[in-house]
Amino acid sequence: MISNKENPEFLNSFLQYSSVILNKSQNSVKEYNYDLSNFFKFMSNHLGLSSEEDIKTTDIHSLDMNFLKQITLEDIHSYLYYLKGNFDSKPATIARKASTIRVFFSYMTNKENNLEVNPAQNLENPKLDRRQPKYLTLEESKKLLEVSSKTTSNESSRNTERDFAIITLFLNCGMRLSELVSINIPDIKFDECKMTVIGKGNKERTIYLNKSCMKAINDYIAVRPPKDKIKDKDQNALFLSERLERISRRTVQYIVEKELKKAGLDTSKYSTHKLRHTAATLMYQYGDVDIRALQELLGHESIATTEIYTHVANVQVRDAVERNPLSGE
Repeated sequence: MISNKENPEFLNSFLQYSSVILNKSQNSVKEYNYDLSNFFKFMSNHLGLSSEEDIKTTDIHSLDMNFLKQITLEDIHSYLYYLKGNFDSKPATIARKASTIRVFFSYMTNKENNLEVNPAQNLENPKLDRRQPKYLTLEESKKLLEVSSKTTSNESSRNTERDFAIITLFLNCGMRLSELVSINIPDIKFDECKMTVIGKGNKERTIYLNKSCMKAINDYIAVRPPKDKIKDKDQNALFLSERLERISRRTVQYIVEKELKKAGLDTSKYSTHKLRHTAATLMYQYGDVDIRALQELLGHESIATTEIYTHVANVQVRDAVERNPLSGE
């Protein structure tokens, strides 16, 4: 639950609207709360309503509508400039915070009708760098799966099946970290080789499981601790930690980092999210997957997000040129 005692009333109203009406996930609402409370703390100092040296300690719970009515587009620009200048925030981070501010002021003007003028109406996003996603090659992916299926001489074998199943699902299904840790055994339809996951925005989608995924899951379940040893609240959780409770995101990140190191891969370059990139890229390059099908599989709201995976390796581009029927002329 979000602690709202330090928030102004209008912020709590927006958070409740986002959770109940917009059906935003708890993580999204937490991000809204964090972004907007920081924005209001900065704005309180910027408008001369407080003078804290560290804006983190600024008290905002008593701010009211008169405060919001003072904010202009130029003030919002000052906040975004502050983020870039003081924290070297990346364009993507600034764009996310700008989006949150836009959504909030839209709510205050259209839903609450408390503001006559929306100061964020013409707020633009910073131009984002279009970077190609980092991903493992097919050979590197096979190497990672190979080392994950085995136990080295200096490590325990009790979690081998679990860790291999985690790597297998990442590389075959392209799921998000949050989706993987949230998998419950009842979510898996073993007879139909598929499962349901809850993605961004609390949206449910189906993920189909190939033979490798089904075998890895079944091999892990065969050695998974019995229910009577698992904490009551986590008995349905597929992946368990050493403490016999639902595995945490940090533990999964540690597992991925460990297996990457075993495979001799650069852990500063690759991560759990890069395994999602890898799955999408390999499916597009080798699986003849339609871009719309890939969008559905990855749970992207916009096709533009999926289009980053339509890049092609240089060797394939060279091969395409060589295959041109005029190449020998």
